[in-house]
Amino acid sequence: MTFVPKPKARHPLLKTNEIGLTRRDYEAIVSTLCAGCGHDSVSAAVIQACHELSIPPHQFAKVSGIGCSSKTPSYFLGNAHGFNSVHGRMPSIATGAYLANKELKYIGISGDGDSASIGLGQFAHIIRRKVDMCYIVDNNGTYGLTKGQFSATNDMGSTSKRGVPNLYAPIDLVSLAIQLGASFVARSFSGDKQQLIPLIKAAVLHKGFAFIDVISPCVMFNNHEGSTKSYSHVRNHTEPVVDANLIMPRDEIAVEYEEGTTISVPMHDGSKLQLRKLSDSYEPNDRVSALTYVQKAQEEGEIVTGLLFLEEDAVDCHDILGTSDTPFNGLAQENLCPGAEKLVQINESLR
Repeated sequence: MTFVPKPKARHPLLKTNEIGLTRRDYEAIVSTLCAGCGHDSVSAAVIQACHELSIPPHQFAKVSGIGCSSKTPSYFLGNAHGFNSVHGRMPSIATGAYLANKELKYIGISGDGDSASIGLGQFAHIIRRKVDMCYIVDNNGTYGLTKGQFSATNDMGSTSKRGVPNLYAPIDLVSLAIQLGASFVARSFSGDKQQLIPLIKAAVLHKGFAFIDVISPCVMFNNHEGSTKSYSHVRNHTEPVVDANLIMPRDEIAVEYEEGTTISVPMHDGSKLQLRKLSDSYEPNDRVSALTYVQKAQEEGEIVTGLLFLEEDAVDCHDILGTSDTPFNGLAQENLCPGAEKLVQINESLR
């Protein structure tokens, strides 16, 4: 396979962020995916979100598994650390990397086959372990690399390109994430960058496991009439629960809001996620209510998008394990290898 770099030429008036970098500095090689693939729109949203956050690309670590979606880290953050793992095993790599160095910002890209089928067990346990990362699933309901078989997230009754219906009930990764303890859960659509970019920004800054399920239509095998993961179906059956935006911390601004119109959700870094409620009964801080809302909408054939659940004051696996504040690569030899005497003490404590 030939990898084509982006041209070096760029417009001299490209907008720079707070650290003097342009959007082009957050790009990578030219995509080899099908023209119009929703995954490329997700990559573009990641690029824009990271540029707007003004975090240097080398402070990111991007990890993925196998599939069309897992190819996409090659297309953004070219100067970031990266690891493309085997099918369904990205969570193990992400967990090990984060335990070794918590100073990086971790972005995991997976697919519905990668996370909902062969990697379902790994997906469940990275949520339980509360790894501090932004975990994105490009969800198209199909195996694009192997010519269009149904994936585990494809809706019952949805048809293949040849008109064959899916006979099995889908696995809803959003419901799983909420139930298993993710502290940030959202769903969006690859064709809605106004919603997706703020969600990615908030997920990157969130302390704890942040999960975003992105409906990302496959233009080759799953974008036809009868597919519930097509562009037309998602646009016609989307119900946004909130309008979300991320407001970075600045000098205090005094504002007034009518009671019940918005809720201000504090992020771990002091920034605020402003939510405008479209339903007075929806509560994004209630795990049970969020799960119930998602399940009811699913039964009615609606795709709920937006920030579905947020746990305030969330913890991550370093908090749970009480690990060193210094990343492993910054520890001295005597810290990494305390000696035979200490090893004997550890072994004795386990008897």
